[in-house]
Amino acid sequence: MSLQLIKTLQTDFLRRLTDDTGIFQHTKYGIPDRTKGYTTDDNARALIVAVLLYKNIRDKDSLDLLHTYLSFIHHAQNEDGSFKNFMDYNRVFIDDRGSEDCLGRTLWALGFALSESSVPDNIQNTCRFLINQALPHIKKLNSPRAMAYAIVGLGFLVETPHALTYAFPYPTRENESESSKNLQRAAIISLIEELASRLHMQYDMNKDEDWHWFEDSITYSNAMLPWALFKAARITIRTDLKETAQESLDFLSSKTFSEQGYLKPIGSNGWLHRHGEAALYDEQPIEACEMLLAYQEAYEVLRDSKYLEQMNLCYEWFLGRNSLRVSLIDPQSGGCYDGIHASGLNLNQGSESIISYAIAHLLIYNG
Repeated sequence: MSLQLIKTLQTDFLRRLTDDTGIFQHTKYGIPDRTKGYTTDDNARALIVAVLLYKNIRDKDSLDLLHTYLSFIHHAQNEDGSFKNFMDYNRVFIDDRGSEDCLGRTLWALGFALSESSVPDNIQNTCRFLINQALPHIKKLNSPRAMAYAIVGLGFLVETPHALTYAFPYPTRENESESSKNLQRAAIISLIEELASRLHMQYDMNKDEDWHWFEDSITYSNAMLPWALFKAARITIRTDLKETAQESLDFLSSKTFSEQGYLKPIGSNGWLHRHGEAALYDEQPIEACEMLLAYQEAYEVLRDSKYLEQMNLCYEWFLGRNSLRVSLIDPQSGGCYDGIHASGLNLNQGSESIISYAIAHLLIYNG
């Protein structure tokens, strides 16, 4: 697939959802819904797409998107390093502090941006600054998904030599030595291990013979939990984390693939509770995207080709290999529908959906 076609599929619709402030949260069908404003969550995830686009295309449009989304995140950060989340159309934040998940997602995006060497230095320096400001909040996280997002974001730092430079703490003349960089790396690995150990402990407390999961229910952003443990296992070389990651991801797979072999994410209209049945609808694009990312990490750690097959099935969910046998990609707009309802497709095409498809598409075709 050509880069020009990638640009047509992703960037055009993404740009229509983006103004000089950031990406809009929702649409009415394919038109930005200004009444719903913007979120840091969506601009953080959009930053990941912009990084992938710039990595593959290196054009001005992608660079402009990078600047826009990162500028939004910078504006969202409070003086204490936390992040506000919801902004109305008048560019006024309507909350003082976003959720823990918002903090975790933002760290994921910033860490990922730092991991890509093609991203310009001034953008990377801003990412380092924002992460450094947020670091004091990471140990205080209680949300399992927030911890998982943070592990993934910090994992990108320690896996990428150029990304870690001055990331912890922010550079001063006193900490520019090589030994100081080693201390930075050790401190971040220690933080990753602490968060991963807490997830692992939660898993042990909740699992039983027939339920291999971290909680009494399987709800949203489920694949982030095993993904984070796979990444932590690679970094810490802890076998117990790897085993738990594999066991929990395989259990999630057993609940989210149909007998016919296609992906069927847990429905958000009821979820799946221990000893219960999975809600059939609504199936959401973000679940397919994050499962794809978890399978990619699982393959990198375990080198089992079944995870590549499952990764491809997650991508094919967008294209019609799903419970409706209908593509979620609008051929006219290039947008992605917001999910699968009992009555058919949700015809709105919000930012979370196109971002999820764009990440999946770019990873499948460009790694």
